[in-house]
Amino acid sequence: MNGSRFPQRIVCLTEETTEVLYLLGEDWRIVGVSGFTARPPAARLKPKVSAFTTAKFDRILELAPDLVIGFSNLQAAIARELITRGLNVLVFNQRSVDEILEMILAVARLTRAEDRGQSLVEQLRQGLRSIAESAQRFPRRPRVFFEEWNEPLISGIRWVDELIEIAGGAPVFPELRSRHDAKDRIVDPREVRLRDPEIVVASWCGRKVAKAAIRSRPGWSTIRHVYEVKSTFILQPGPAALTEGVRQLHAIFSHAVGCPLAPDLQPAERTDPVLPPR
Repeated sequence: MNGSRFPQRIVCLTEETTEVLYLLGEDWRIVGVSGFTARPPAARLKPKVSAFTTAKFDRILELAPDLVIGFSNLQAAIARELITRGLNVLVFNQRSVDEILEMILAVARLTRAEDRGQSLVEQLRQGLRSIAESAQRFPRRPRVFFEEWNEPLISGIRWVDELIEIAGGAPVFPELRSRHDAKDRIVDPREVRLRDPEIVVASWCGRKVAKAAIRSRPGWSTIRHVYEVKSTFILQPGPAALTEGVRQLHAIFSHAVGCPLAPDLQPAERTDPVLPPR
């Protein structure tokens, strides 16, 4: 990357920075994306160069990027290999709502779009404030178990826990949010039942949630509400989680506590539960 230039050719190894660049109007810089990218739909037309923990190194080199952007310690091996091959690599590790917003501002600075970045962040903050104000009308905060993976059972990822609270719910494993690694957030299904969640929200990265299988776990059949939120809306620590993801959570909790949802806070996708057997 020439010291006097901003990056012109960017490879995004995860979806959230791709979406940020589109929202900033800087998508013309993107020359390669993750194969898991779904937002925005136009991004799927870009060359696909990686999964989450694997990458097509020769293909990335062919695209001649002057910057590769990744996410988390899970992409450390990819980053190391790309650095060894002479590429500039930036890896974010955002885990909280505030860190997601900081990542957006950093990407805006990298692409000389600071003003648009500030406007985007304020728009996202205002959206979260609207959700939080709506949640104050709830007669109670329902207990929520968020299921990030099923075998082993993983919960407590920080930004999701924070969004659950903003949306009006009470996470049942709040102590897990400080643990970065998924292996440190494995929970026992029996402990989940002891914490008595009213709502289970599941999102399995790269897989459709088998909601009926969740209900078939010993002692889980009486849980009142089981929902899926697609991973693209909640497990990507970027704009999607702060918009559609939190709106879906808010809609789920609104239904659970019998509090009508304002039309301007409706999510784009329906949030249909799996009901307990009759």
